[in-house]
Amino acid sequence: MSESIDFLKNVRIFRDLTDEEIQGLLEVLHPRELKKGEILFKEGDPGGELFVVDSGALGIAVTLDDGKNLEIAEFTRGDFFGEMSIFEEESRSATCYAKSRSRLMAMNEREFFQLVESNPASAGKVMTRMLAVTRRRLEDTGGFLSDMVQWGEEARRRAITDPLTGLYNRRYLEEALEEYFMKARDGSKPLSVVMLDLDHFREINEKYSEKVGDRVIVSAAEIYRRYLRPTDVAARYGGDEFTFILPDTDSLTACSLMEDIRRAVEESNLPDESARTGAAKVRKSPTLRVTTSQGLACFPDHASNPKTLREAADSALYRAKESGRNRVVVASPTTSSKDSTTTQKGNT
Repeated sequence: MSESIDFLKNVRIFRDLTDEEIQGLLEVLHPRELKKGEILFKEGDPGGELFVVDSGALGIAVTLDDGKNLEIAEFTRGDFFGEMSIFEEESRSATCYAKSRSRLMAMNEREFFQLVESNPASAGKVMTRMLAVTRRRLEDTGGFLSDMVQWGEEARRRAITDPLTGLYNRRYLEEALEEYFMKARDGSKPLSVVMLDLDHFREINEKYSEKVGDRVIVSAAEIYRRYLRPTDVAARYGGDEFTFILPDTDSLTACSLMEDIRRAVEESNLPDESARTGAAKVRKSPTLRVTTSQGLACFPDHASNPKTLREAADSALYRAKESGRNRVVVASPTTSSKDSTTTQKGNT
């Protein structure tokens, strides 16, 4: 009993309670045990229950428009969540699952108001703390989970997409790569990852301005979008660097697809004045000859986990630049050996 009291006194919403008040709180809290992978609640389920994590780790994930799941938060020992569902009859905005074997202390709406009736003073302290913590969460606009609570679907899209190109951003890529890799491994299917840079992009910014550089990026992204398949994932990794995830795609198929993209960019006049940023057409810019360097790696040929797969693609990209740019380089079957090169070479 004393161990439980000490634990609850360190939970933020219970810190103002005396030992006697926490003993009364223990009478309305009930334990929940979850196995690894077990779902606590699903997105859309009715709410009405507060949870405190006693041990283990819980993940919070949302379903994206394409049906994929994206983890947006993790709760560990001493964290609490679901508090607002006690006061509002809102369905769950995300799915909660156990990332490891976990133990929770739960209190539903009926039990909370039982506490209010039996000990209004302690219930008032809990509510004051609860609302203060929740308000701080909602004010943290940099937090993805807070955005979800406040703004819903539109914030979800904003949080995972690059505002310039409309492609996915690095945040989404890091989550998606892990998920796609696990599916490929479990299904014994290939998975290719491509790292792509625009060649000499810094010179474009320096010579013509960053605005022109942005328009080049938007135009290039339109080409990527046009050639990639609906099942592929395209993300702007940062600056002029992009990453593609190609599910169920071996290195030969991926290389052929990337050659098409390499050739299409080289043969286009960028920026393409028909490209759009938001709802407005871009203003007239000088037409430039732009090329790409690309590094490609495939599971299971080149890596055994998501981290080494991306590293193999990045290493291949480096070799593409070292070899003269404007080419696709495929990682070798073993990442410790030199990369093999598939090239459609241009004058850069």
